[in-house]
Amino acid sequence: MKYRAEIDGLRALAVIPVMLFHAGIELFGGGYLGVDVFFVISGYLITTLLIEDREAGRFRIVNFYERRIRRIFPALFAVMLFCIPFAWMWMLPSQMKDFSQSLVAVSLFASNFHFWNESDYFAMAAEEKPLLHTWSLAVEEQFYFIFPFVLLLIWRFAGNRAIICIALIALSSLALSEYGWRRSPPANFYFTLTRAWELLAGSMAAFTVHKHGVRDSNALSLIGLAAIVFAIFAYDRNTPIPSVYALIPVVGVVLLVLYAGENTIAAKFLSLKIFAGIGLISYSAYLWHQPFFAFARIVNIREPSLTVMISLTMLSFAFAYFTWRFIEIPFRNMNLISRKHIYRLAFAGMVFFAITGLIGDKNDGFGRAIEIEKVSSEAMTNSSFVVLGDSHAGHLASGLRRITTGEVVEMTGGGCIPFRDVDRYDSRVDAGWCVTKMNENLKRISKMTDTATVIISTMGPVYLDGTTFLGRNPERVHGNEMTLITDSSIADHYEIFETGLRNTIVELLQNENLNVVYAVDVPELGIDHGCGGIDKVIEIYGLKINDFIKDISLDPNLCSVSRNLYDKRVKAYKELVFGILADFPEVTLFDPTDHFCDEMHCRGYIEGYGYLYYDADHLSESGSLYYARQLGSHLSQAMGGFTPKAN
Repeated sequence: MKYRAEIDGLRALAVIPVMLFHAGIELFGGGYLGVDVFFVISGYLITTLLIEDREAGRFRIVNFYERRIRRIFPALFAVMLFCIPFAWMWMLPSQMKDFSQSLVAVSLFASNFHFWNESDYFAMAAEEKPLLHTWSLAVEEQFYFIFPFVLLLIWRFAGNRAIICIALIALSSLALSEYGWRRSPPANFYFTLTRAWELLAGSMAAFTVHKHGVRDSNALSLIGLAAIVFAIFAYDRNTPIPSVYALIPVVGVVLLVLYAGENTIAAKFLSLKIFAGIGLISYSAYLWHQPFFAFARIVNIREPSLTVMISLTMLSFAFAYFTWRFIEIPFRNMNLISRKHIYRLAFAGMVFFAITGLIGDKNDGFGRAIEIEKVSSEAMTNSSFVVLGDSHAGHLASGLRRITTGEVVEMTGGGCIPFRDVDRYDSRVDAGWCVTKMNENLKRISKMTDTATVIISTMGPVYLDGTTFLGRNPERVHGNEMTLITDSSIADHYEIFETGLRNTIVELLQNENLNVVYAVDVPELGIDHGCGGIDKVIEIYGLKINDFIKDISLDPNLCSVSRNLYDKRVKAYKELVFGILADFPEVTLFDPTDHFCDEMHCRGYIEGYGYLYYDADHLSESGSLYYARQLGSHLSQAMGGFTPKAN
């Protein structure tokens, strides 16, 4: 295949906006479309190779997959290996458990399904997932697992009409994406069949170029370039992708592939050494940037500064060059590494990462055996929990797993109010995502046949009033909105909250297998890093490994906030909730305030447990355990049937 420098330049035009979008630069609101550009380029290049192999009589499926392995696996495995120690050092056990699961998914090229089930691509929590970006690799590999066989069948039975058959398949995929974004945006975003038309667009371009060659048209090639740039700056997180909206950048790429001959302005621009050079290392740059950004966000409670993110972007390119030079190039050299060895190395890597991930998942992110001095171990017998809510429900799960031998299921979404037909969104949580997720969660819970305790928990004043505690980090709720989708005429947030909570309780109580508990949110500490660091003792099959991380900013005795300030903040919220629950005596109410606060202060440190928070308002592992034990004791008295095991 003849080398086209402008294609490498086009790769640069794809990878740079993706990286800047993930860095949080709002100007590049549609930067994520760089992945769509990559899909079209990939479809074009791969199909061109398949066409040339067929005409040369060397088309072999085994050769095709060998090329894909040499291209994808070595750099990917290097990045995955790099991520493991930093994930171990910096992630909470619950985060490490998620990361471990992603290792398994990536090694099996199923990470699109993993992240589809786990979180929305644009959700805040997704920004802290080091391997989130591998979903696109999974889509490509799933597509290419099937595409060569489909193409062989088309060639055999359709002959010269191959491009027509591919066009029909592409139109079906596009129609499916149009249906998908209206029914389930996260599924539509990650699903291979709704993305296939973008790859097939590149495939059709390959057939056209093979038959007619690349033509010179300044007008059409510049229109194509402008279409891509327009989408990158005009689209944002709320644009449904993939859908017909994606036709603009996709058609833009196709126009460049077809009409950016070497004499055109667009081709000369894209062929500039800076762009072609970035294009050569674009795959490795794409691999490196997300782990760097994710770990930066994990170790910083606040969003890293623009300077930090730009610096990490440049670091990604530096790492990309060395990865391209010393990993990508050698592994593509068939004379240096034989087919037999590349297959063996690929298999060994897949097995290693899958086993590592399975061990991490089995051990709750290597953190199940966290031991806290002077605190006895106890568990509730056969009590299963479903945790329903936002991240302030999610931080309860690790503690609940410590006190029960039953299952603990998390049905949470960052920034989401867990009520029927209530949508809550802001600048970091897209409209429509929360209501879709929570309605689906409630549907699943309502159909449960096993006995379980459903714990509903969510932040209060942050959503109701759109304010943060002590006015800290107000960007967290910028654009705060709440909508009752069944009655959009209701604008008052308190009324929406009440309607949603009442409807949710009524729905849950219809299932006689469920015990329903409303757990009032913990006091907001309002202190970054939760006053201190995290103590973890990691156990792998009996072997304990200390992972001691300290970043103490306050003396334990000073780790507190005014009880008076806290009470004022939650007064209206508690009056609303308590008033609603007074009408539902079947629902157990748990208010943890007196367990965290005395008459003067709400504490972020308790002797024997240590620091209870890992940031301004989320519980640490020890804080989650402390909360769970207080909740367990309350449920034992209020409901019965929660008998602690003997120590």
